[in-house]
Order: sequence, then C-alpha cells, then structure tokens
Amino acid sequence: RIFGGWSCCGAEVRQCFHVILFTKEDTTYRLPGIRETRRWLTAIIEGYEKRLGEITVVFCSDAYLLKINQESLQHNDYTDIITFDYCVDDWVSGDLFVSVPRVQDNAKKYGVSQREEMARVLVHGVLHLIGFQDKTTQTQAAMREAENRALAQLFHVKH
Repeated sequence: RIFGGWSCCGAEVRQCFHVILFTKEDTTYRLPGIRETRRWLTAIIEGYEKRLGEITVVFCSDAYLLKINQESLQHNDYTDIITFDYCVDDWVSGDLFVSVPRVQDNAKKYGVSQREEMARVLVHGVLHLIGFQDKTTQTQAAMREAENRALAQLFHVKH
C-alpha cells in the first residue's frame, strides 16, 4: 500500500503479491524497460537471499517529493529518492518515491545517461530495503560498491 505503513508480508505471507509496481504522481515520466528493470531488481533482492514482497515505485515531481520529505521526515530539502521500509523478516517490501527532475539533473551533473542514473537511484532504494545504510562514510562506501555491482549486472559493464 503506497505510503500507508503496512506490509502484505509477515503472518499473511501466502497473500503477498511478490511484485514491483511502477506508478506516477505529478509527472508524465514513464520508465523505459519496465520488465527488464523488474527482473533486474528482483535478481538483486534474491542475490542477497531475500524474497520480493511488494515494492511500489512512485515517480514524482520535486514539489511532490519535497512535501513528503517535509511531512514525513521533517527535512526541508530536495532529494532524489525517499524509501519507506515495510520489510518483514526476509520479505522485501516498501515504497520508493523518486523525483524525476532530481534524477535528470544528477545525470547531467555526473555525466551519465538518465537511464543509468535512474537505475542507480532505484537500486539505491532497494538496497535500503535490503538493509544497506548510508549515514557514515563507511556505509556510504559499501552502498556505492553494492550499487556499482548491481549496475554492472544491468548494463553488463564495469563501473
């Protein structure tokens, strides 16, 4: 359930959807290669010996994500992604809110394609659901390494 704070997994595992859903709010963005992206993110989850529950990815505007950031996290700044974790045990479930304009700007800033930057942001959110953190220099380095390994699987190149 988007932004609702409940998980379909846990005691009701048999009723869990095992799906990655893509939707949008306040944007016209459509992710290219949705099926490939679903397979890739599912493989990442399974590679960490976890199981896919239900993940909803919401593509949105800066203003939409800023409002969520202010209301839910009491942060007053723009960001590329906010992840809400509804995982239970080894079932990976959550909502990923992605600012399309932030991803587009960051792609230009870092000199990568928008597709690659979007993939990095999506896997970043999934890695948070798996248990990765990025609050310290050490955990940021571990997160970046895991992102790079995941991107190499998607793009079949070394980063």
